[in-house]
Amino acid sequence: MSRTARVERITKETKVLVEVDLDGTGVAEISTGVGFYDHMLHQIARHGGFDLTVRTVGDLEIDAHHTMEDTALALGAAFDQALGDKAGIRRYGSATVPMDEVLVRAAVDLSGRPYVVHDEPPLAPYIGPVYPTSMTRHIWESFGQAARITLHVDVLRAARPGGNPDAHHVVEAQFKAVSRALREATAVDPTAGGAIPSTKGAL
Repeated sequence: MSRTARVERITKETKVLVEVDLDGTGVAEISTGVGFYDHMLHQIARHGGFDLTVRTVGDLEIDAHHTMEDTALALGAAFDQALGDKAGIRRYGSATVPMDEVLVRAAVDLSGRPYVVHDEPPLAPYIGPVYPTSMTRHIWESFGQAARITLHVDVLRAARPGGNPDAHHVVEAQFKAVSRALREATAVDPTAGGAIPSTKGAL
């Protein structure tokens, strides 16, 4: 069974195309116009083992908000579509990922009930010229809502001796942890016999 999806989202602010194959090998073609965001979406593909295409054209002359938000919404919708009725999957996944001084834990439930909890320390306002660090929380909220999942992302450690947290490391470790958690949750469970992993009989 093919677990793929293609989602287009077109508004007056953005034009987004997302294609995903949950059973891929981590191949990615990403272009949003926000360099660091592209780098983060590559993490989802590589560490999740998903083939991922993202092409976004947005109103970056205003700021990066619409571009990043709408991309996250389309990505979440693509994951939801690719999962179908979720029969035979593991459903739950978690990962704890270190990146030098940073330690991040992510846990996901492909529950059909969107709920996002996100905890990170105060960070420098920007990574690179156009990635606002305040958007990371909103990315997870937008993705979780559209994917219809429960997602917890917690930065457990971020301090550098004598300095402020490295925003690049803090955000990148989050994307890697979420990717690993999604990889586990979306995986087919060979012991499930194709059953939907819920006593309700539906997710």
